[in-house]
Amino acid sequence: MTMTAAQIKRGRKFGQVLSGARDVFMRDGYEGASVDEIARQAGVSKATLYSYFPDKRLLFSEVARIECNRQAEAAMEVIDVNAPVEDALHEAVDRIVRFFLTDFGCQIYRTCVAESHRFPELGARFYESGPELVRERVGAVLRIYVERGALRIEDIDLAAMQLAELCKSDLFTRKLCGIQREFDEAEIARVVDGAVEMFMARYAA
Repeated sequence: MTMTAAQIKRGRKFGQVLSGARDVFMRDGYEGASVDEIARQAGVSKATLYSYFPDKRLLFSEVARIECNRQAEAAMEVIDVNAPVEDALHEAVDRIVRFFLTDFGCQIYRTCVAESHRFPELGARFYESGPELVRERVGAVLRIYVERGALRIEDIDLAAMQLAELCKSDLFTRKLCGIQREFDEAEIARVVDGAVEMFMARYAA
């Protein structure tokens, strides 16, 4: 059954299943997470789990979608669009960088990219809840400052994605490759400050 055919069904224990699945995926990774363990962690039967999510990939992609949306909403709440543009960008970039460096953020990226050639639906759902969501939310912030004259950007979509890519720098790659698992504040600040400075060098009005 493809992910397109396997429609998500909501019910009384839907949130319970998602919470249990998130805990297991975070701890064991996608490959290591068994349906039996997810059901046990969620406190439901396998039959109940399968009634909501007939496919583990679909369950993982839904957990990823909800987590990405939660992170995006939390970021938008703390970004002060009335502040100077550098301050707003700094807050946005700091949030993105830190999410990229979480175990869950790396798991989402690694799993969806690795599986997308076999399961294109998984790749599509990842893109919508990850890169596409970042483009929309960051683009909305950029548009405010363009309208105020603080930024000069002709292609806001492109600029938003460029900013997101600057957030990865080398720390994200090192985390993905297992070279480094923990990062101190100085390392994170270096990436955040550098991303904002480079972006402003290109787009400041």
